[in-house]
Amino acid sequence: MSSRGGRILLAVALLSVGGAVVSSISFHHHYSASPSSFCDFGANFNCDMVNRSIYSVVFGIPVALIGILGYAVLLILATFYRARAEYPVMLLIASLAGLGFALYLTYVEAFVLAVWCILCLSSLALIAAITVLSSLLVAQRMHKI
Repeated sequence: MSSRGGRILLAVALLSVGGAVVSSISFHHHYSASPSSFCDFGANFNCDMVNRSIYSVVFGIPVALIGILGYAVLLILATFYRARAEYPVMLLIASLAGLGFALYLTYVEAFVLAVWCILCLSSLALIAAITVLSSLLVAQRMHKI
């Protein structure tokens, strides 16, 4: 692996840790009984409204927990499985799945709930960056072939 590829994987790993932290905070607030004020910026930006809506659970699993698990998978792929030949494609597929899910949740925020969550938007930015970096890894791998 080139040094550029190693730097990209390090960035993916760090962004994955950041995503897991953001998702963990969201998970904590999902079950918190008291309202939080750190991301309540009025009627248009309120994490509690998003985090406790009916859309914050999929098949009985909190969306934030899905985020934690997804970022953990990305971290594992960027660290432990990096020696495998197919890791760039696996990383890209996983990040695209995460980005698709995040875009769906952003659609719900924008057009269904009409309320934005700073934590969710942060997670969207992180998974988008991971997807771009994963795409660069795949392009780099294809260029070497």
